[in-house]
Amino acid sequence: MAVTVNGVAVDPAGFPSAAAAAAHELLRQRAVALDLARAGDDRAAVDQAIEKLLAREVAVPEPTEAECRRYYDAHPAEFTSGELACARHILFQVTPGTPVPALRAKAEGVLAALVQDPSRFASLARECSNCPSGQHDGNLGQLGRGDTVPEFEQALFNGAYTGVYPQLVRTRFGLHVLAVDRREPGRRLPFEVAHARIAERMRGRTQQAALAQFVQVLAGQAEIRGADLAAAATPLVQ
Repeated sequence: MAVTVNGVAVDPAGFPSAAAAAAHELLRQRAVALDLARAGDDRAAVDQAIEKLLAREVAVPEPTEAECRRYYDAHPAEFTSGELACARHILFQVTPGTPVPALRAKAEGVLAALVQDPSRFASLARECSNCPSGQHDGNLGQLGRGDTVPEFEQALFNGAYTGVYPQLVRTRFGLHVLAVDRREPGRRLPFEVAHARIAERMRGRTQQAALAQFVQVLAGQAEIRGADLAAAATPLVQ
């Protein structure tokens, strides 16, 4: 189905979705109506006009110090630096054509065996792992935040546990059985140091919510066909 906004055809090319393209056109029309853009402007000029429009019409409240403090207290791990973990893993690699259910069953069997007898980790790593570390008993050495892919890092630093992690870890590389042998605690950044980073993060979230609400208000006053603006993750597409 063709995408139109108030009767204007929209080309979704260059946008991640038809909804994003429709949102962009909706904002363009609003910018033209307020003399912030002209009907024949190119994409770059339209994007600049949309930025002016949003700065003018979308109010984004600044997070208060109390709100930042609550975020800081609720997310201590995000503001801890220097934390290290000595870890091992067994990788069951997923490649094109891999029968994933069978691979998962094998990985779950190895995990169950290691939960019962962690001393078998080295031998099972050498036998089963698709990672070169398997030839070194699965040893990954000392890891800090940012040293691994996010999914692995989340499991690695998910608490203060040591020993075999009780779940398989799924990453872009496949399925991992993870064990932590030792931890070195990090140092938590003082709130005064973390304050600016927290405020920026909260401001970004508030801005996205305000932009989405603004687009929804405009959409309620427009005739849109071929796209559901509720599906647009963000109204601004750079």
